[in-house]
This record gives sequence, structure tokens and C-alpha cells, in this order.
Amino acid sequence: MFAAIDPSTHPYAALGLTRNPDGSITRAAEAPITPPSCNLTEPTDPVLSKDVPLNPSTNTSVRLFLPRTALDTATKLPLIIYVHGGGFVILRAASTIFHNLCTTVASETPALVVSVDYRLAPEHRLPAAYDDCMEAVHWIKTTDDEWVTKYADLSNCYLMGSSAGGNIAYHVGLRAAVCADELGPVKVNGLILHQPFFGGVERTPSEIKLATDTILPVAVSDIMWELGLPLGADRDHEYSNPMMRPDVLDKIKDLGWRVIVTGCDGDSTVDRQMELAKALKEHGVKVLGKFIEGEYHGYDLLEPSKSELILGAVQEMVNSPNK
Repeated sequence: MFAAIDPSTHPYAALGLTRNPDGSITRAAEAPITPPSCNLTEPTDPVLSKDVPLNPSTNTSVRLFLPRTALDTATKLPLIIYVHGGGFVILRAASTIFHNLCTTVASETPALVVSVDYRLAPEHRLPAAYDDCMEAVHWIKTTDDEWVTKYADLSNCYLMGSSAGGNIAYHVGLRAAVCADELGPVKVNGLILHQPFFGGVERTPSEIKLATDTILPVAVSDIMWELGLPLGADRDHEYSNPMMRPDVLDKIKDLGWRVIVTGCDGDSTVDRQMELAKALKEHGVKVLGKFIEGEYHGYDLLEPSKSELILGAVQEMVNSPNK
């Protein structure tokens, strides 16, 4: 994901960013993207995809992924609202690594996947991304798009996100939990947090150990928080550090949601992920923590052949909704 330079000493360059004198940033060439594919007459792609505008005034959109097999059955599919990563500041729903993951999730679960292309920081700092993804939930509730109305079981909906997208999915989940009665017929049943990106002022042992990690060193994480959080906020802001608001977890428990948190011990943020999983359990939430040894942040995005853990977690969550 990062350029072939030392991200610990050149964090902006590693992200493909240039910091301008006025505090704005300039993004270098965009990471590889994949266009949608929706050829109904040529059965070459096992998954169809298309882009649909979400809010023209904010230039947001959603990319839908529909398994071709759904066209030939009356059984409606689970619905997964997916949020891509990129530290709040880079990448898009169309970025190839996320397009490929959504395609695989849609095919192997199977499910209708709605991937949100939200606004990026620092032009649009948090909570803009939370607002955009919550707007996507409301769009699903009201849209007349045929893929949603014909093929999705809105009562079997899940929020999923990778890295910073896992952070966004978590916070959107908190909002959705508060207004769950107003979202019908959309019924969120759980959260799938795929190596979610959280932070805090005090360094954790994994951050100290992996401070100069070549994939996600502390210097890069700090830049992401600096650009993504509201102006003047530090990493103990509730958007970054969920331990600042443990009281909100009770609503997730009351709704009976299940939460999956994945991670690996080669990721500098793994202690944050394990801390959240522990806090959820302590509040009575049904949590499944899937943590492995080795690997690195985003390993299964950059090496899709290693995606068994996240794909298995999705299938376990979605295909056993009452377990």
C-alpha cells in the first residue's frame, strides 16, 4: 500500500501525500482502481457490480456487488454494508484491493454488498465519513434500486469495515444502535470489524514494539489521526479511542448484536483491537475475537490468498444470524 521508502521517517510520502504550507495536502497518483462490471448477458463474471450516486451534493456514492447466482433464485441474500480503509485520507471504494475483497465476500458468503465511497479527510474530517456511511444506511431503507429491493433481505444486515473502515463501521454501528427502531425495514444484526483502526495518546505495547513497522508504523498512524480527527482533537478523542465512551456499548448488548473483531500480532494496532473486543465482552456483547500470530496490517487485502480468516468470519456471522 505504501511507497518503497521508509514510512517511519517519511510518513507523508509513504502515504503518497505532500503537506502544503497552508496545511492542506496534495495526493499523488491514485492507487489502482477497478471499474464496476455489470454485463447481464455475458455470464463471465460471478459477481456483478455497479456504482450508484448516494448524495450528489457531497459527491458520495455506493458500489453494489451482486452474485450472479442471485438472478436465478427467489431467496433473498444477506446485506453487508462495507466501508473501505485508507486511514480516512486515501483510497476509495473503487480501489482494487477493496473491490476484490467485496467481490469475494459477495460471491462466497453469498451476500449483496454495498460499499460506501465516503468523503476523505482532511478536506472532510471526521465525523464526515460517519455521516456519509449513516446516509448509506438510510439510502438502503428508502431506495427503489432493484438490486436492493429484489435481492436483499433487509432484516439480515451487517456493518463491515477494514482498517479505518472498521473504525467507521463501529461508529456507524453505535449511531444505528441508537436509532434502530427508525431504520426499519433495515435491521442491523452485527458488526464485522476487520483489523479496525483505533488509537490513543498512551502508546500500547504493540505500538512500541512495532513503532517502525514497514507497513503501519506509529508515525504513519499519527499522521492519519492528525489529518482525520476534528481540528484540535488528540488521539484520546472518542472517534479514535473507543475506551473514552465504554457506556455506549450497552446499547449493542441490548439489541443482541454480535461483533467479530479480527487482527494479527504483526499489526501495530492489535492491542487496540483486543482491548475493544475485551470491553465488548465485559459489557455482555456477543463477541468473537479472531486474532492470529504473525502477518501485518492489511495482509489479507494485499495478499488475497490469505483471506480465509476474514471470509470465514463473514460467513460465520452472516449465515448463522441467531447463533
